Amino acid sequence: MAVLLKEIADFVSAELNSSRETEINELLNIEKAGPGSLTFLGSKAYEKFFEKTQASAVLVSKGFTNPRKDVVCLEVDNPYQSFLMVLKRFFEYKHELSGIADSTSIHPDAKTGDGCAIGFNVVIGRNCFIGNNVTIYHNTVILENSSIGDNTLIYPNVTIRENTVIGKNVIIHNGASIGADGFGFVKGTDGNYVKIPQIGNVIIEDFVEVGANSCIDRAALGNTIVKAHTKIDNLVQIGHNVEIGLNTAISAQSGVSGSTKVGNDVIIAGQVGLVDHIEIGDGVIIGAQSGVSRNIKDRGIYVGTPVKPINLYKRLEVHIRNLESLNNTVKELQKEIDTLKKQLESSTP
Repeated sequence: MAVLLKEIADFVSAELNSSRETEINELLNIEKAGPGSLTFLGSKAYEKFFEKTQASAVLVSKGFTNPRKDVVCLEVDNPYQSFLMVLKRFFEYKHELSGIADSTSIHPDAKTGDGCAIGFNVVIGRNCFIGNNVTIYHNTVILENSSIGDNTLIYPNVTIRENTVIGKNVIIHNGASIGADGFGFVKGTDGNYVKIPQIGNVIIEDFVEVGANSCIDRAALGNTIVKAHTKIDNLVQIGHNVEIGLNTAISAQSGVSGSTKVGNDVIIAGQVGLVDHIEIGDGVIIGAQSGVSRNIKDRGIYVGTPVKPINLYKRLEVHIRNLESLNNTVKELQKEIDTLKKQLESSTP
């Protein structure tokens, strides 16, 4: 796709006195941008790349001094936000799926709204409700009594189990599992595991995004809930009866065990594990590969296994790194003590 630079400048309210007819055909980061590319300078840390960039134009902060005459600078209040605006307006992929494929199986009792696009081999069960302008890609299965809100986008091979409630403007990526049975078992009198029926459901509120191959399990009783505007990365496991708060972000390969409550505006980095039946307060940030086995109530950054406040974690890391040196010092001191003992013994009548 090619867009004239003047269109972009007008869209982001940037002043442009020259090169108005330059064509922009791609967006790239500043290190890889070439002729015909638009990029952005988001922070001073990337100014070193400006000297060598081959981009045709760069979004920069107002007041930026351009040392090059061959690169056009578009001055804006926030280069990164403007870059995202341009991406969404001119370069975001437009889905071509339309209509309802002949191979789709929709139960007679199910209802679909206006403007829906449903791909090949999609199955929609009894008493399901699909809102307006919903897009459901190929091979997705939605079991009975489930509802999907307006403008939701579901990519291929997603499985949505019975009684699931999904809000408006939700995005669910390839292969995600919504509403599978929670991991509920108890040992019987014969010592073998007995399955506990999982009769609850999953509720996903508006503007949530669920990554590829992530799993959100149904509740044993009641609801597993993901609240509005939360973003879940690929390969994330959300256990039964978990509650995830508003505007929370969970990165790849993290797992939240059953009945845990995660607050609003929480950030959980990659490969974090949370045990069951704990609570994470609003505004908590948990660093990558941390193990969380207790409640965290206070805002702040927490790291490590077991998880601890980041300042404590850093102090302990310094001690750990110095252990070898400390061990060698102790050995030397022990040798000196042994030598002094021998000297004392030999000088004693």
